[in-house]
Amino acid sequence: MIECDLCFHRCKLEEGQTGFCRARRNVDGKIISLNYGRVTSIALDPIEKKPFKHFHPGSKILSLGGFGCNLRCPFCQNYSISMANDKVFTRRLSVSDAVELAKSLMKDGNIGIAYTYNEPLINYEYVLDCSIEIKKSGLINVLVTNGIIEEEPLRKLLPMIDAYNIDLKGFSQTFYDKISGDLESVKRTIMITSKVAHVEITFLVIEGENDSDEEMDQMAKWLADIDSNIPLHINRFFPNYLWKDKSITSKETLVRLKSIAEKYLNRVSLGNIG
Repeated sequence: MIECDLCFHRCKLEEGQTGFCRARRNVDGKIISLNYGRVTSIALDPIEKKPFKHFHPGSKILSLGGFGCNLRCPFCQNYSISMANDKVFTRRLSVSDAVELAKSLMKDGNIGIAYTYNEPLINYEYVLDCSIEIKKSGLINVLVTNGIIEEEPLRKLLPMIDAYNIDLKGFSQTFYDKISGDLESVKRTIMITSKVAHVEITFLVIEGENDSDEEMDQMAKWLADIDSNIPLHINRFFPNYLWKDKSITSKETLVRLKSIAEKYLNRVSLGNIG
């Protein structure tokens, strides 16, 4: 049995066993990424779709996704790949092929690679290898992540990543317990990355779950103590996956929470509101 040390789950895996994320397995006594060189999703996206509002606005970025996730969000928008395992259909894309594709799309406005769609950090080795080569090519690396990673692997990746959009699911461990997560891991990731890279925060508001005034007040104040200029995206929830019976977040709730956040933060915006 060996332990995967990539995130707080610290999965202890017998030979041939796959971890909680569905993407890392004990093979011959080593932790192997089943995602390496395999993509489920690939597109040239506007940078604003990640979402980034204050990082190279108007540009495009090659977006790559794999499969699996180290959370279990019952409201996931990309559950068809985030909840999938290595049996899902994928396209082979080596590191060199990914870099060459990114370079070939520069004529169409591409500025680099965004690791996104599912949770990219569970495909840590591929992201690290790609990001090193992208940097050598003079292009940009962007990570769209839930922020669930241990400090040592995060610090190894830090010099390669130019911008992070970190999905802060809520601001209580009670909410993170519902999605098999760890709030302190995410807070640590935000604190570390914001010192060396551009960071924007996404917060999906689900009424009756993470929409209290007190929670937003605490979250915004905590972020402002790091940097009051950290952009915060307050996004509208639409029912999906296992939470299809939940209500669409009202615009009134979003506006109310935005006004609270703006007491502390200078760059707050609303998303998914049409």
